[in-house]
Amino acid sequence: MFTHNKRLQYTVRVAAPNPGLANLMLEQFGGAQGELAAAMRYFTQAVTEEDSGRKDLLFDIATEELSHLEIIGSIIVMLNKGARGQLAEAVEQEGELYRALNGAGNDSHITSLLYGGGAALINSAGVPWNAAYVDSIGEPTADLRSNIAAEARAKIVYERLINVTDDPGIKDALGFLMTREIAHQMSFEKALHSIQPNFPQGKLPPVPEFTSVYYNMSPSDDMVGPWNTGENAMGTWEIREATPAVDGGDGTASVTLPGEDLEVVEAMKLRTMSNPEADPMTGADLGKLGAPKVK
Repeated sequence: MFTHNKRLQYTVRVAAPNPGLANLMLEQFGGAQGELAAAMRYFTQAVTEEDSGRKDLLFDIATEELSHLEIIGSIIVMLNKGARGQLAEAVEQEGELYRALNGAGNDSHITSLLYGGGAALINSAGVPWNAAYVDSIGEPTADLRSNIAAEARAKIVYERLINVTDDPGIKDALGFLMTREIAHQMSFEKALHSIQPNFPQGKLPPVPEFTSVYYNMSPSDDMVGPWNTGENAMGTWEIREATPAVDGGDGTASVTLPGEDLEVVEAMKLRTMSNPEADPMTGADLGKLGAPKVK
């Protein structure tokens, strides 16, 4: 059950309308790193989760993300307030209104014309929100790592939004939202490491002979560091040059076919066989400069 408190989790104070800035704020409303994506990621994980502690954590953070969606949506609407009225009531001359909607080179006219200056579920480029942003896979040790990364990405987007506005009220609200991303990261980190062991993810063990191998796929001025030398969580790194068929086979793909399928495949192979000795006249030959004219 959900209930809605009509007051925001954090007070929104916008100094002045700014449609261009509102358009950038859409990134955290309907974008891949935004609040709706986070809320849906954690909500779907929560309804699947069997562990009561993680279920409670995920539901709490999912619900908080919805409150953050409300904060961002309110900022967007406040920033669009003047332009929305001007667009609806046509109180300005056409040229002045167009310039207002395109301040600082932003495409805010798209948001204003298509969505009336509202908080649309699109990103700052006008791309609609979609469920592909929710990357849960149903394994807590994998999903919690994904959640940590998602909160880190959202934190960076908030940093960038803070850097493009001089509105103190917006900076203040965005600073709160950015800080909550850090708090969520810490909660997810604790939840992940309360599962022991949590690496490698899943149940099946890795193949030992390949677990601690670092394949040098670009041999030239090679760098070494803890990512390819020394100890790792599963043993000791071994650097190998990349070669075909590391399993010791012949490096080809094969399949065992029933007799009737084998006959059909061989027939198709013969029918489509190329002749390496042929040198046919082609359209390119006929069209090349200086080619003889065909009578």
